[in-house]
Amino acid sequence: MVVGGKMQVLATAIADIKLIKPVRHVDSRGFFSEVFKERELQKHDINVDFVQDNHSLSVSKGVVRGLHFQIPPFAQAKLLRVTAGSIIDVAVDIRDGSPSFGRHVAVVLSAADWNQIFIPEGFAHGYCTLEPNTEVLYKVSAYYSLEHDRGLLWNDPALGIAWPVSADEALVSDRDRKHPALSRLPRHFRYEPTSRRQD
Repeated sequence: MVVGGKMQVLATAIADIKLIKPVRHVDSRGFFSEVFKERELQKHDINVDFVQDNHSLSVSKGVVRGLHFQIPPFAQAKLLRVTAGSIIDVAVDIRDGSPSFGRHVAVVLSAADWNQIFIPEGFAHGYCTLEPNTEVLYKVSAYYSLEHDRGLLWNDPALGIAWPVSADEALVSDRDRKHPALSRLPRHFRYEPTSRRQD
């Protein structure tokens, strides 16, 4: 197996969120892929120290997890990929003062496409499974902290998210059904323009 090719890092509708496409080298034995390469991500201004890996299995189609985030000083950037099945992955900008505040990016991540998404701090994140027995792996930049764990109502109409399931069909935890809508969400994050971040 000859290893070559370059990991792609692509912009989304919200510049700070990136879609990442690692190369997968396939032959008769299977495949090989470099799924995380720090120096490649740094070329695209993804300078994050990841400290924890999480692995989630959802046995049914239509499982909704989210929208979750942690507040400072345990705010988390995330790097997600799917190793079995597929999801629609959603990140909502909750940074006060952001030109994209309240807007979201939604992408399909799948084991077949072998794509990933990078979500920085200041975004509420969630996903819905599109297939049974879907597995999601993700890196986070801060350890889990129950005290700093927060959420945003996944189906708040103000967000305009085109979920593939209705509220009645979705398999959602009791906790996730009780998160506040965006209009009632405290402003935990403040947007910092890129030029100011580099000062």
